[in-house]
Amino acid sequence: MSADVIAPNLRRLRTDRGISQAALAKAAGLSRVGYALIEAGKSEPRPNNLQAIARVLDVPLRELVSPARELRRVRFRSIKKLKSRTAVLAGVAKTIEDFGELERLLDLPSRDLLQGMDMAGTPAEAAARVRAAFALDDSEPVRDICGLLEARGVKVIPRPVASDAFFGLSVAVEDGGPAVVVNTWDRIPVERWIFTAAHELGHLVLHRSAYDVRATEERHEEEDQANQFASHFLLPEKGFRKEWDEAAGLDPIDRILKVKRIFHVSYRTILYRLSEGQPDGSRVWMAFQVAWRRRCGNTLKKADEPGGLHAAAFRASSPEPPRSPEPAGLVRYDFAEDQLSLLVRKAVEAGAITLGRAAQILDLSLREMRERAMAWAE
Repeated sequence: MSADVIAPNLRRLRTDRGISQAALAKAAGLSRVGYALIEAGKSEPRPNNLQAIARVLDVPLRELVSPARELRRVRFRSIKKLKSRTAVLAGVAKTIEDFGELERLLDLPSRDLLQGMDMAGTPAEAAARVRAAFALDDSEPVRDICGLLEARGVKVIPRPVASDAFFGLSVAVEDGGPAVVVNTWDRIPVERWIFTAAHELGHLVLHRSAYDVRATEERHEEEDQANQFASHFLLPEKGFRKEWDEAAGLDPIDRILKVKRIFHVSYRTILYRLSEGQPDGSRVWMAFQVAWRRRCGNTLKKADEPGGLHAAAFRASSPEPPRSPEPAGLVRYDFAEDQLSLLVRKAVEAGAITLGRAAQILDLSLREMRERAMAWAE
């Protein structure tokens, strides 16, 4: 057993589960200092201690002692340095390996509608071509971006990471993709999750030569192009203008909130599109802030989203129901990947994998996996 292999696996798994070093050490019957040395790679654990740690983390022992696959054809950049970068990459690599294992067991053909597509022209034109290839008409909202991408061969991998400096990354086909990884941290609005998926799709389409895991700093031009792609992919011009014009009689704030709800995007995406091509696009943002201040008495800050009722408040009796970080109150069910779960079900029902292996892939306890299998049977 190599400490160099065990240490990063422990950091990744512990971080994924939101457990502190002290809590994990206590549950495994170790001292906090002793565990910290193991996780730092400065001490090699005894077999019985490693088994205790594996039980606490609810993973098979081999997951602690097996080296994580290294991804190379990845576009993973952020404005700020991300401390959990290595752990995020290791977790994504494991999920892509699980996908590959299930696809091989089920003898599924590879699908990638992005391969060979002509992406000449502007990001908006590329977005229109991808929508057409995905069988979306020129006014149709994207109701289920995860299902849409997965049906076209793009893997969607949610990864909650406690950072507002990282929203997502993408993996090229050479490394088991195409795949988009989205930060589904609960402090990031669901609308941002959706935009990130479209944004990373834009990188997969527009920036195929930029996939190098060693590159960590943002390229502003590429980010702008991916933003343009995402906004036109989610807000097709014809459909957006139709809904925008039909809401012309509403108060400006209500008009934006109505259209954003239709297309499952953030209010910022609406403002971005309204300012696009304007001689002084900043006036659109300023006008919104003025209207918001007139209505609510405060100015929205960079990290703010206009408040709205949380979906759970629909049945709540409290006079002060919880607020949603987004005005239309989207919830995590508006952003749910299900392709991996579907492959697991098929593999279990075909007898290709055990319930224990299924639980490992879906990161469930064996009890939870059994309950899910019973629900499938019903």
